[in-house]
Amino acid sequence: MTTVLEAEGLHTYYGKSHILHGVSLKVEEGELVALLGRNGAGKTTTMRSIMSLTPPKSGSVKLFGKALSRAAPHKIAKIGVGYVPEGRKIFGHMTVHENLQVPPDTSGPWNIDTVYELFPRLHERRTSKGGRLSGGEQEMLAIARALLLNPKLLILDEPSQGLAPVIVQEVMRTIGRMKKEGMSVLLV
Repeated sequence: MTTVLEAEGLHTYYGKSHILHGVSLKVEEGELVALLGRNGAGKTTTMRSIMSLTPPKSGSVKLFGKALSRAAPHKIAKIGVGYVPEGRKIFGHMTVHENLQVPPDTSGPWNIDTVYELFPRLHERRTSKGGRLSGGEQEMLAIARALLLNPKLLILDEPSQGLAPVIVQEVMRTIGRMKKEGMSVLLV
């Protein structure tokens, strides 16, 4: 089995506050790994450190066996990592369809048509502004946009936060489908 992501001994700080104390984890090809912990335990900081949004002071991150050594987040995305941050981070002033046109390269199995098939509700709401969507629809849009990068690894930071139970089930079903199709998933 191929190791998609390997983080070893991550130590990350916000200012002088030492947040991550030697975090290590590994995600294999086609595997779903859940990172669990209480609020404030450093789960989001771990994701941000992997994506180099909050680079670790020490430790290493390897994607597909290649050391990142402070690679820019957009380069990490180009290597094959889709990241859906906590808080959904969609463009509220743009329509659903315009949000889906943001990823620069959609060559691969995931394109606008396939994400509309995965999330039929987004197709129904394609002319609606992102800011007018429900929380669940915004989460679907954020995941769909990440899928358009055709990632080998999808990192999801609290995709069920603040969602109704029925929507959580739909999001989790979708994550299960992605895993079944061979995508590696790191889930907080």
